[in-house]
Amino acid sequence: MSRFVDKLPFFDRRSSAMEEAEDIPRNGLLHMHHHHQQPHHSGVLMQPQPSSPTAATKQASFTLAQLLKRVNDARSDASSPTSSPTHSHYTIELGGSVPGSTASELSEHMHAGGGDGSLLPFVLRFTDLTYSVKQRKKGSGLPALPFPRGEALEPEVPRMKTLLDNISGEAREGEIMAVLGASGSGKSTLIDALANRIKKDSLHGSVTLNGESLDSNLLKVISAYVMQDDLLYPMLTVEETLMFAAEFRLPRSLPTKEKKKRVQALIDQLGLRNASNTIIGDEGHRGVSGGERRRVSIGVDIIHDPIVLFLDEPTSGLDSTSAFMVVKVLQHIAQSGSVVVMSIHQPSYRILSLLDRLLFLSRGQTVYYGPPSALPSFFFDFGKPIPDNENPTEFALDLIKELETMPDGAKDLVEHNKSWQKRMAPKMKHPDGHGEKPSLSLKEAISVSISRGKLVSGATDASTVALPSGESAPGAAVSKFANPFWIEMGVLTRRAFINTKRTPEIFVIRLAAVLITGFILATIFWRLDDSPKGVQERLGFFAIAMSTMFYTCSDALPVFLNERYIFLRETAYNAYRRSSYVLSHTIVGFPSLIVLSFAFALTTFFAVGLAGGVEGFFFFVAIVLASFWAGSGFATFLSGVVTNVMLGYPVVVSTLAYFLLFSGFFITRDRIPRYWIWFHYLSLVKYPYEAVMQNEFSDPTRCFVRGVQMFDNTPLAALPPALKVRVLSAMSTSLGVDIGTNTCITTGPDFLAQQAVTDLTKWDCLWITVAWGFLFRILFYIALLLGSRNKRR
Repeated sequence: MSRFVDKLPFFDRRSSAMEEAEDIPRNGLLHMHHHHQQPHHSGVLMQPQPSSPTAATKQASFTLAQLLKRVNDARSDASSPTSSPTHSHYTIELGGSVPGSTASELSEHMHAGGGDGSLLPFVLRFTDLTYSVKQRKKGSGLPALPFPRGEALEPEVPRMKTLLDNISGEAREGEIMAVLGASGSGKSTLIDALANRIKKDSLHGSVTLNGESLDSNLLKVISAYVMQDDLLYPMLTVEETLMFAAEFRLPRSLPTKEKKKRVQALIDQLGLRNASNTIIGDEGHRGVSGGERRRVSIGVDIIHDPIVLFLDEPTSGLDSTSAFMVVKVLQHIAQSGSVVVMSIHQPSYRILSLLDRLLFLSRGQTVYYGPPSALPSFFFDFGKPIPDNENPTEFALDLIKELETMPDGAKDLVEHNKSWQKRMAPKMKHPDGHGEKPSLSLKEAISVSISRGKLVSGATDASTVALPSGESAPGAAVSKFANPFWIEMGVLTRRAFINTKRTPEIFVIRLAAVLITGFILATIFWRLDDSPKGVQERLGFFAIAMSTMFYTCSDALPVFLNERYIFLRETAYNAYRRSSYVLSHTIVGFPSLIVLSFAFALTTFFAVGLAGGVEGFFFFVAIVLASFWAGSGFATFLSGVVTNVMLGYPVVVSTLAYFLLFSGFFITRDRIPRYWIWFHYLSLVKYPYEAVMQNEFSDPTRCFVRGVQMFDNTPLAALPPALKVRVLSAMSTSLGVDIGTNTCITTGPDFLAQQAVTDLTKWDCLWITVAWGFLFRILFYIALLLGSRNKRR
């Protein structure tokens, strides 16, 4: 490793939240970041002595840029001679330090920007955020009704409802900013606005990080969003869940051993050591507790050590102790160098002591913004002093709820907050002695964070997101995805196979359904002969068998719907590509289709007495497999379009019924009206049905109607056999053609012509069916692209 890399400053190791709360020992990794509110260091950072703060600040930006450039060059030099410098990818393990001039210089210039000798923080500032949505009028579409005399008309509902009304504030690195308010006050909406989950043309105002607007792709890389619901795979253990998250979010250049260390350190930090080998669980499987599940959800999103962390109600549904432990974890995440913004319903005294900034909302308006310690003086000035021994947040929420019942709502409290903010502006803007603007640009700050272990994905050459440009900032980029798509696909496939292996009942039920269906068909159509009735029975068998393949595949519909929101959460912040998910989804489901195809073919082919021998059997297996492939693709595509199983099943069942209707079984192609012929060619059942028909009837030497059999299925079938022979002899005399009792009247190709199955060969039908399967999976991918934007309109 280059001498420049060896001389990078390293920071002291911090104990985990659970270690402080429960004295749990741990081996930390990549969690040793300095909290800017702590004045003391145990590392090599020394107190700077600049001649003047202004000069030091100006000098810091330029020198830091040069230094980071030298570090990047040194990293490139340290790579192997055969590798390109642009392909370098490093992660610095924080541990002991090696003193040197480079470390001292970097430390000095990082300290020069802060008045208290701490690291320069990230500052997430939001200004005048306003967001409105359309709402339907009450009773719209109904005729006006006459009101009785003296009865007042209902006030007209406003067309637009304001969810956020000029919300401003800031959140800093090392702090937790909590958004509070009653249900419907706009807490989750504000979190979504800060996390760029609202379309820009709908949201007014600005959100900046270190004074610079955030690009959507960059925000996805440097931030994480923890949803209110715990969206986890129930059959994976805690350790497996975090390990898969590490494989998605940590780069390929980081060895598997280091990823495992990162996961073990995170398990200790989250206090999950005793539950590490327990499955997550669901309603049908006993697993971890609610508090542990919530901490796992947080761990999944912070595995790559993001700079900004958003959380929507992380303590919802937890008991007091579990909620405190969760917020204690968030405090240490903030102290490791992150900006933490969360919404919370009603914090306890202990949780309140962990929060740094509070933002109270009432119907989308700010009624208080500031530190918890200022709540008593704020409400005292308002004329509503907080009683002794009462939780300040409970008092505030109760008062806000009471004011909201008044005609003017909380208008007086909103105006009081504005005037109070003006009086307290100096203290509110500079609680830690920092200037109005951070001394480092966003690009420089992200580079420094990467150098000290944040954003473990670091900088890479593939699919990078350029950072905002600065005059003296070093050239850097943050990877949009931590791994190439084949790595993502492998991890997704392995995870899906584990889930499938631990839920064998799903495949067993599906296999049982196919075997039972095959057994019933085999016993009903047992050993069909070559008579005209046997021909008609074969047609019925083929139609039912091929349509059954598609109906059986409808169970693929809930597969994606059950994990839809997990997929949305993971792809919202670039854990993996949607294309990787589609490919892995296809790979995992294909082996089961092969087993089902052979099971159905072995059950029915020989029992029914179908033609073709060994070659015909394997073609029958192939067309059944192609039918399963196309049917599962169709159901998968629909699962990407619909959002509910109850909506999906009627669509699948009705559509497959239409496919069977236009397949050519009930009405042949030459008899279908011209205005419906397009549906005949779109029918998924048409191609497998015609393929097995040709596989059965394509042999010209095979005869299905001989002599007097031509009278079958006609009124003449009731005649005595001797009379049928005499009629046949009379026909031969009149036609001048010798037609005996063994003369072949209709061969297989003749029958195919009668059924209008002549436009495609059986191999054409096979490949078209296979193509349908690919097409539906491409459409599924497009549906995921268009339907998983995770943004409000």
